[in-house]
Amino acid sequence: MEMAANGATDCKYSCETAAQTLQWIHAIVDFLKPYSFLTNAHVVNFFKDRLWEAIDKEWIECLRNEPVENLLQIPSGVVQDHWPASLKKFILTLRSLVFPREQADLQTVLPGLNISSLGTVLAQGMNPKKKHEVEVLSAVVSYITNSVKAHTIVDVGAGQGYLAQVLSFHYQHSVVAIDASSHHGRVTDARAERIKKHYASQMHKSGPGKRSLIVPKTITCHVMSIDTLKDLTSITRFNDNEHDHDNVDTELQQPSCHGDNKTSVVLAGLHACGDLSVMMLKTFLDCEEVKAVVSVGCCYNLLSEEGFDNVDSQYGFPMSCGVKYAGLSLGKSLRDLACQSAERWRCLEIDDGVHNFELHAFRAAFQMVLNEYYPEVMTRSLSIGRQGKALRRLQKRGTFDSRLIHKDNACASLHHIRLKTEGKTEPEADDSISSLFEKAPLSGRVSHSGSECDGIKSVDKYSLFLRYSQSGLCHLGLEPLQDIDFPRIWKEVEPFSEFIGLYWSLRAALGPLLETFLLLDRLLFLQEQGNTIEAVMLSIFDPALSPRNVAIIAKKN
Repeated sequence: MEMAANGATDCKYSCETAAQTLQWIHAIVDFLKPYSFLTNAHVVNFFKDRLWEAIDKEWIECLRNEPVENLLQIPSGVVQDHWPASLKKFILTLRSLVFPREQADLQTVLPGLNISSLGTVLAQGMNPKKKHEVEVLSAVVSYITNSVKAHTIVDVGAGQGYLAQVLSFHYQHSVVAIDASSHHGRVTDARAERIKKHYASQMHKSGPGKRSLIVPKTITCHVMSIDTLKDLTSITRFNDNEHDHDNVDTELQQPSCHGDNKTSVVLAGLHACGDLSVMMLKTFLDCEEVKAVVSVGCCYNLLSEEGFDNVDSQYGFPMSCGVKYAGLSLGKSLRDLACQSAERWRCLEIDDGVHNFELHAFRAAFQMVLNEYYPEVMTRSLSIGRQGKALRRLQKRGTFDSRLIHKDNACASLHHIRLKTEGKTEPEADDSISSLFEKAPLSGRVSHSGSECDGIKSVDKYSLFLRYSQSGLCHLGLEPLQDIDFPRIWKEVEPFSEFIGLYWSLRAALGPLLETFLLLDRLLFLQEQGNTIEAVMLSIFDPALSPRNVAIIAKKN
């Protein structure tokens, strides 16, 4: 079976061969070099380091007057005719280096593939996004499993078992669902029992000649190393009618992937988090029993990186020799940035985008407070979290109660706020704030130019900044000092707050490019193994439903 690589008209690069993939990687590295003022900056330091001054003045003067909707289109590569030529070149060149995210024609790439629509029983509990992902990925995994004639599928990072159950009940494969959460394992088992009863009832009604039911086996295990995942592939042969739940120790002792048994396995992962997707690819190469892998990754911010995070030799980036020699380190800030989705930006309502820009302004202004009055905390990596939820409620009500800034009330509303200080020596970007587009777009009511919209004239930006700061100090365990001059700090930064939206839009445009770089590294890692491995990278989901839609599919020849 031949698997063709994905392509699109707006991308002039190809990754069908290792040489082509490496050429693409080098083009990305070369493009990024002149823009260190974007890649090396942290938006939380926007005011403190006066980051807007590094941007071309012509770009600033142009974008400061642009409607918010035009800024939200920048990560998608959309430019306006009246923009400066250098700005248009930056955006369009960047976009030409991004892996195409339009859903591939899977029937052409995988001839004979049949994607089935899930019925209400199998789709129970799934939102439209999850249903779409499971429908497509289960069909692809089943197709690959049949093509390599594998006995068993191992669903890595199975969550509540949606993918595993469709592969078992609908496609009739033997499946092992692995997840670190024992709660997820119990949910998977309970859900499988309900589905099993439905199918058993249908089979009883259909009379003699019924087929046997295949129920997924669940294993709770923290996959902390490649050896652990390799060992789990030896626990894949089980009675099709058996349904049990195993608790497996995190560290298994005797590696068993030596190729002397006849079990054959396909590894599958739907948004296997961080290093878990990397472990899948390495296990695919190292374990003779694993005949193919289908991996859709996510959470690049949680990847371990060589030279960072105090990791050992089993780091998640870089994987390929080509990227190691290319010499581009990312660090946590750029791995965070790789999680930005152009599709989510493009689909945001204007008010949601404005509110997100405001939150970045509040966070950067709060950094000024910390820098001036609490310099000792600047040696830590601070994440003060999703305070935007509380501010959103205030803005939607159209009123602001000054009592909310009091410490007790502030603390009561901060159940989503986090402080991360372990093992860090340098302040980094607030990944919770910068990931709001990806995880929880918020609503606001103030225009990009700073004028107020109807219905919220009683909401004062300074008051919101004050609440944000009081809340942040509370959660960081810092006693509010009597001499903090909040009005002065806000007065100093407010004239430049209009620049933060355009700056963040330009920086966020690098997100899809950095994700492409990380994915090409994984693909090249497989391609560097030579003709024994056949590997492709495909956008398998509709990006409007599932922006993290790129699958790496590989099999052994």
